[in-house]
Amino acid sequence: MGMDVVDYEIKGAEMQFVEIELDPGEAAVGEAGSMMFMDAGITMDTVFGDGRQGGGGGGLFGKLLGAGKRLVTGESLFTTVYTNAGHQKQRVAFAAPYPGKILPMDLRQLGGTLICQKDAFLAAARGVSLGIHFQQKLSVGFFGGEGFIMQKLEGDGLAFVHAGGSILKRELQMGQTLMVDTGCLVAMTPNVNFEIQYVGKIKTALFGGEGLFFAKVTGPGTVWLQSLPFSRLASRVFAAAPQRGGSREEGSILGGLAGGGLLGGILQGDDD
Repeated sequence: MGMDVVDYEIKGAEMQFVEIELDPGEAAVGEAGSMMFMDAGITMDTVFGDGRQGGGGGGLFGKLLGAGKRLVTGESLFTTVYTNAGHQKQRVAFAAPYPGKILPMDLRQLGGTLICQKDAFLAAARGVSLGIHFQQKLSVGFFGGEGFIMQKLEGDGLAFVHAGGSILKRELQMGQTLMVDTGCLVAMTPNVNFEIQYVGKIKTALFGGEGLFFAKVTGPGTVWLQSLPFSRLASRVFAAAPQRGGSREEGSILGGLAGGGLLGGILQGDDD
């Protein structure tokens, strides 16, 4: 099945969303839970597998294969297709799950394939299929974190990829190598050579927070990097959260200090 050529607009600064305009009969595919709003003339259809409708899926076996790919990547088993069933243009919007940027990726211009981090895909025009891309050996992958199982976007349509923080696009020349934290690699063209590489000292992992492994990417090709992987953001939030329940004045710095915290200990010490 062919692609849908859609018009779109990315809005917002830190918390972005993409608004896609669908002509009558056009459709967009969205990750579960990413839809922000849609016009009343758009119908939703839950598709088993990777969102490919009709004959392109190879029948039941093809649908099961697509579903299996999505299971391995840790995504939901079903994809939602939003189709304009009306007689005039309609809009549907998809929102980013955390602060960052939404990147429009024209797969036709990228040679038909893009390799992404496993949680980077946000939405796409019909004509894009989702699959998995394995990296290196299983044991290396388990220790290497996010770098092991990645998503593969294939087709001739337009896909929207979400990344955390600020985005850096690097064009790598033949033989040019970049060392990247495994969580900071958002996407790359398939001709980029990707390796998980051990970086050494254990204390780096314990105190530096960078982990024991880097992603070594070598050109030629294009890579997209993010400055704030969600895993890094989540670990900082968890480290800063009170582990034994918060005080009643959680919104106040003084409340946190005085209620069982720093000031509480000082005041208690004064009483002794």
